[in-house]
Amino acid sequence: MKRRIGDRKDGYKLRHADPFFRIIPYIMREKNDAHVFFEDRIYLENTDKFIRKLRKEGLKVGFLHIVIASIVRTISQKPKINRFVIGRKIYARNEISFSLAVKKEMSEETEETTIKIIFEPTDTIYDVVKKINNEIQINKGVSDDNSTDKAAKLITLMPGFLIKFFMFLVRRLDDIGRLPKFLTELSPFHSSVFITDLGSIGIKAVYHHIYNFGTNTVFIAFGTKTREQVIDLDNNVKIKKAMDIKITVDERVVDGFYFANAIKLAKHYMTHPEELLESPKEVIIDNEI
Repeated sequence: MKRRIGDRKDGYKLRHADPFFRIIPYIMREKNDAHVFFEDRIYLENTDKFIRKLRKEGLKVGFLHIVIASIVRTISQKPKINRFVIGRKIYARNEISFSLAVKKEMSEETEETTIKIIFEPTDTIYDVVKKINNEIQINKGVSDDNSTDKAAKLITLMPGFLIKFFMFLVRRLDDIGRLPKFLTELSPFHSSVFITDLGSIGIKAVYHHIYNFGTNTVFIAFGTKTREQVIDLDNNVKIKKAMDIKITVDERVVDGFYFANAIKLAKHYMTHPEELLESPKEVIIDNEI
């Protein structure tokens, strides 16, 4: 889609949005004014079978890949959750991007790095697995710093008052859509979704805030698996393996009904991941651009 006057490098201005949503950013000025929290439980019987099937094909895949592939597919069908608010205006993001923290080694002494991965709305589970694994592999080296790490270290070489001024300048440029593209590409805070896999460090999911800085609209966390006793229609007790997912969203971009339907759709893909083997039949475009 061609950029027009009023668009940003990373998003298109909404020109046909509901007037109520145009005024909301002036009422709820920060993301912490607009946090809404969702929680759901994913039953893993079918998902685990699917993961085992892909592993037999030689793919290094886990629940993280299924979650990300499911959200990518959901955004392709529910594009309004890929919006963001900045400078009191709402924009439709022009890419699907995920930020995630990666521990270079599983020890307290090892540094953590943050990576950002760009996906296409037509990506299949195979595309998602390949992109994630390639990016993680690149950033696993203990002695290697990615561009985000290098930028952070460079900024911290400045005295405190210069860091404060630099961040003020970055925020102001971001508000008016003049932040250089290389900075938004480096920043993990400028992405569709921030996601964290807490199961990898052995704890349950938490509700995580969305950062006021940047353009993140959705934060997803999941943790260790659990087992639940479920009574079926014949009053038989069954043990089911499950995973709790906790989601924090910025409610200013779209109404709760739309968000709820998007979460239901994402849950459907997580429990029926075989539908992610092929590209979607149709990619929906935000009709308020």
